[in-house]
Amino acid sequence: MNKRNPYSSDLLCDVVCTPLGHLHLTYILKGNRAESVYLTGVSFNIPGKSAALACHGTSPAITARKSPLPEYIRDQMMKYFEGKLRKFDIPFILSGTDFEKRVWLTLNEVSYGQTRTYKWLAERLGSPRSVRAVGQALGKNPLPIILPCHRIIQSDGKLGGYSSGVGIKRRLLDLEYYSSP
Repeated sequence: MNKRNPYSSDLLCDVVCTPLGHLHLTYILKGNRAESVYLTGVSFNIPGKSAALACHGTSPAITARKSPLPEYIRDQMMKYFEGKLRKFDIPFILSGTDFEKRVWLTLNEVSYGQTRTYKWLAERLGSPRSVRAVGQALGKNPLPIILPCHRIIQSDGKLGGYSSGVGIKRRLLDLEYYSSP
């Protein structure tokens, strides 16, 4: 195990075809059972994103072996994109600073179909002046969709950034808005 690839050769990957494009997922196994799967990365096919690169073995720092994703994870992803799943029940492992992890985990407080602002998130973390740091942490979120950073927008109502592009962010927000009761 090393700092650039903390998962060593245990990193696996698969691709899920969604209405928004190919979603690349990286994961590790802890043990030999499907229940021992932990997601480590989610990314749409955007050049430069580690999950997408890892799945194709093109990144020298991170390589992953292609392996079929357990069906329960694939099913949850598909149900989300069909508007039938509001919250994921998939184990994951986060790699980041303590502040980044706090930001990412707080995203679960934003309900499906709702949005909050970067300022709200900073205040929720008890650091109202850390709006920019919150934005930077969101840009590094290794599990977008699972930890729903697309639900965070600017105070003026503009979308702000998104690691997979603002177009994907808009489509995810639309999917949730039109699938909400």
